[in-house]
Amino acid sequence: MGKRDNRVAYMNPIAMARSRGPVQSSGPTIQDYLNRPRPTWEEVKEQLEKKKKGSKALAEFEEKMNENWKKELEKHREKLLSGSESSSKKRQRKKKEKKKSGRYSSSSSSSDSSSSSEDSEDEDKKQGKRRKKKKNRSHKSSESSVSETESDSKDSLKKKKKSKDATEKEKDIKGLSKKRKMYPEDKPLSSESLSESDYHEEIRAKKKKSSEEREKATEKTKKKKKHKKHSKKKKKKAASSSPDSP
Repeated sequence: MGKRDNRVAYMNPIAMARSRGPVQSSGPTIQDYLNRPRPTWEEVKEQLEKKKKGSKALAEFEEKMNENWKKELEKHREKLLSGSESSSKKRQRKKKEKKKSGRYSSSSSSSDSSSSSEDSEDEDKKQGKRRKKKKNRSHKSSESSVSETESDSKDSLKKKKKSKDATEKEKDIKGLSKKRKMYPEDKPLSSESLSESDYHEEIRAKKKKSSEEREKATEKTKKKKKHKKHSKKKKKKAASSSPDSP
């Protein structure tokens, strides 16, 4: 089985157009456009002048509109002027009426003012009494609060003093127990039987004893050191004198 031949013959478009011959044109050609009739320079000037002047109908319409607008403006001005005159007249009338009513109301207002002044004085007195009562109540409440705070502070101070005394006694008892352990030769002392003065005197005496014992021990050590130095000096003298004697 062989392959199918799908080849197509090539046709030159330019050659095809030449073979068909000249094409008939349906519209005007370029030469027709160039040979068209043209206006002269004078005709062009006349047209430009007409455009500048404008049409007569438009000018007439504008004039009529301006006249109508002027008439409307004049009517509006007349209305405003008449309204301002009427408003001024109304104001004058109102002022006259107020003056007349003021004369009649002055007598009645004087009586009303006197009664209102009396009422205001009564109200002021009542308000003053109320304020005084409120001040007295606030003063009493402040005094009571101050007294309560003072009593609370005193109670707190007493409690603090008691706690301090108790802590000091406990410390003294602990110090005694330690000293009993350090010095077992001493006789045991009961804190209940002894008073506070005797208790302090015993503590002072024990402190003195301990200081005296320390001083004695230091003196003994100093004497021993001096004795050693003196013996060393004697030995050195004896050693230096022994070779010189023969």
